Amino acid sequence: MKTAVAIRHLAFEDLGLIEPWLRRQGWRNVTYDAGVDDLRTIDLAQVDLLIVLGAPIGAYDDALYPFLADEVDLIQRRLASARPLLGICLGAQLMARALGAAVAPMGHKEIGFGPLTLTSPGSASPLARVGAQPVLHWHGDQFELPAGCASLATTPACPHQAFMVGEQAMAWQFHLEVDAARIEQWLIGHAGELQQAGIDIAALRRAAARHRAGLAQALDAVLTDWFDRVWP
Repeated sequence: MKTAVAIRHLAFEDLGLIEPWLRRQGWRNVTYDAGVDDLRTIDLAQVDLLIVLGAPIGAYDDALYPFLADEVDLIQRRLASARPLLGICLGAQLMARALGAAVAPMGHKEIGFGPLTLTSPGSASPLARVGAQPVLHWHGDQFELPAGCASLATTPACPHQAFMVGEQAMAWQFHLEVDAARIEQWLIGHAGELQQAGIDIAALRRAAARHRAGLAQALDAVLTDWFDRVWP
C-alpha cells in the first residue's frame, strides 16, 4: 500500500477531492498539521507522495510562523530525492521558495472560479486534462518561476499558475482539489478576506455548485495522467 502524506495549515483547506481519489487507488492518507505536529519527524523515505496544501499566510512569513522553515527544508529534501511532490497554493509558493524563486504579493486578489490558459509546455503536461474546466483561484501572492522551470498555465490576473520539476514534482497556484460540496467552510473561514476583497459570496457559492462535477472529473483526469507518468 502506497502512502500519501499531506501537510495541512488550516482544517478546511485539506486534501478535499484528492483524499477519496487516493483511497479509491488503494492508498493510505496521513495528515500532519503544520505548527502543531513536528514536521521534522516525517521519514520521507516512507512517503510515496508528499502534498503541501494551502493557507492564508505568506510563504516568507517565517518571523510570524517559524514552522515554515521546517516546511521549506522538508520540500528541499523531497525535491533533492526526485520523488513525487505536489504543492497547492501556499504549497506551490513554498516549492518556488525552496527552489530559490521569489514569492510576493500581487497587489490584488484572485478569488473565484475561472479557466486556465495553458502554455505550450502546459499542453504537454497533466494539466492539459483540465481542458476548459474553470478551477478555483484564491490567493493574493504569486511566485516567480524557479530557474529551469516553465510556466504551465496563466490567467489574466496571474502570469504563472503552475510549474513542474521533471515529471515528479508539480505546483498548482490554483485549487483543483476543493470539494465544492464543502465550499461553505471556505466562505465562513475566509469571511474577512472575502469582505475586504469585495467578493460576491452568493455568486461564489452558485459557481461552486455549478462546477462541482466538472472539478471532480478534471481532478481525476489530471491525477490519473500524472500518476501514469510517475508510476508507469
